Amino acid sequence: MNPTEDESILPPGALLAALWQLRRFIAPHRRGLYVGIAAFGVARIFEAMVPVLTAVSINRMVEGDFNLTYPVLGIVGAVLVRYCVVTFARFNVRRVALKVSFDLRQAFFDKLQEQGAEFFAEFSIGDMMTRAVADISLIQRLISMGTILLIIMVYATVVGFGFMLYYSPWLTLLLLPPMPLVYAYALHSAKAMGVASAEVQDRLSDLGTHTQENLSGIRTIQAMVQEENEIQRFAATNQAYADVFYEQGRINSAMGAWMPSLAAICSLTILGYGGSQVLNGSLAIGDFVAFFMFVNMVVAPFRVAGFIVNLFQRAGVASRRLFEVFERPAEITDAPAPQAPTEIAGALHIEHLSYRYPGSAVNAIDDLSLSVAPGETLAIMGRVGSGKTTLLKQIVRLIDPAPSSIFIDRHPVGDYPLTQLRTQVALVPQDPFLFAEPLKSNITYDDPARSLARIWEAATSADLKDTISDFPEQLDTLIGERGVTLSGGQKQRATLARGLIRRAPILILDDCFSAVDTETEEHILGELKRLRQNQTTLLVSHRVSTARHADRIVVIDAGRIIESGKHDELLANQGYYAELERVQREGGEEDDLEKLRVGS
Repeated sequence: MNPTEDESILPPGALLAALWQLRRFIAPHRRGLYVGIAAFGVARIFEAMVPVLTAVSINRMVEGDFNLTYPVLGIVGAVLVRYCVVTFARFNVRRVALKVSFDLRQAFFDKLQEQGAEFFAEFSIGDMMTRAVADISLIQRLISMGTILLIIMVYATVVGFGFMLYYSPWLTLLLLPPMPLVYAYALHSAKAMGVASAEVQDRLSDLGTHTQENLSGIRTIQAMVQEENEIQRFAATNQAYADVFYEQGRINSAMGAWMPSLAAICSLTILGYGGSQVLNGSLAIGDFVAFFMFVNMVVAPFRVAGFIVNLFQRAGVASRRLFEVFERPAEITDAPAPQAPTEIAGALHIEHLSYRYPGSAVNAIDDLSLSVAPGETLAIMGRVGSGKTTLLKQIVRLIDPAPSSIFIDRHPVGDYPLTQLRTQVALVPQDPFLFAEPLKSNITYDDPARSLARIWEAATSADLKDTISDFPEQLDTLIGERGVTLSGGQKQRATLARGLIRRAPILILDDCFSAVDTETEEHILGELKRLRQNQTTLLVSHRVSTARHADRIVVIDAGRIIESGKHDELLANQGYYAELERVQREGGEEDDLEKLRVGS
């Protein structure tokens, strides 16, 4: 999601509000942060001892006393102690930063597991990757670096100005007029940096999305000879990111150049007025040197003010982007009823179910009613886009159905805990997804402890046994990302084996035979009939050869059931099913049927 220009601007109030949201992640680790902050304060005290002892040494030498043993030892001791304390402080703060980023990343990942189709239609995978990696890294950097620099700036200002007032009140007051100018410029720069930072993160998300999409579709791109076109598209996306990144760098550079200029003006003021005080004897030369050193202590952190503003602005934008996801309510709520049974028998009842996707003008499911008896095998047929997959997703609550519209064993599906529902109602999706793990791990994905005998039984039933036996490593074969080393049919059968091994009371197969030949299909259907006696099975298919094995067939069109009955009954009705059977028997495809129906 690309925010508007107004939404990208984070003035101080909005910036603080965005960063304040991080408090619940910082709170568990606040002790380490407080210790680090306190340690930096102690370090500044020891750092202040160096100018003080330097002033003592110079004033002694001016007075003819060259016994500087104790001041020099004091300076050396202060430097060593400061080094140790700063190291300790940095370690504590950076450890807190690491822990906070860990918790943020874990919470972000956990939140993604709650989201459904609507969320991922709105947010791209590339965008989520950018938020999970780049945005959280910015927050980690803010805590580990920005916080340290800000603490140093605050302590330096308090301690430095305190000693400056002690040594020369009038010279200190002379340096105060430029401060409002510094604040005004910092405020203006912060606003500009907010816009630039938001744009950088958005373009980075676009870059991640484009890269992920390209890699996922690389075979299609190559097959259609679109490499050059994709290179040009990526170049445009890459250039857009580079442009906003350069703009951010320009703003940051301008801020970085302003602060040294201010420091130079302050130095000239000190040398002019302070030098005159030394000459007329109203200011000791050692005190003048110490004053100058304290000015450097105060000004030095401000030289990186632009960097600090940059860090805070980018982290503020990152925090807002993360909490945009954190504050998103879960699409599927898990609020089971206590009266729900712990075991599912397999009866399914759908009553006046309707569903419309966001942004769509028509219902994907339109007042659909259906009953499936325990142990029944039901085939669901229909053209592409008829609502079959939408129906199946609602049964297992990947899409939440309307209340009291889908019942399992006379209980609304919402009464069951999600874990129980999705364990005892196994869905094998139409798009097989395999992980970059050994084949064995993919088949036993939900329970790696399953026995080898059970794995081979599932593989045999899915007609995958011979394929596995042909692999040198057999079940330990690494199949690559998304199962790239397997054919389409092998992927489907591996996914089917993953579903069969669960032995769920209700098994839903969403067009799992589209990439297998008829002989393999017959074998698998025979195994299903053997394995799933007295268990409910829903078969979604475009093939009549698949559907005819079912106890009953329903045909869905435009989200409604238009036909229902056994294979022979539907053939006798001479409707859509009969036409589809004729087209497939004559060697045609479903597209041929679509043309026939349109032309009739």
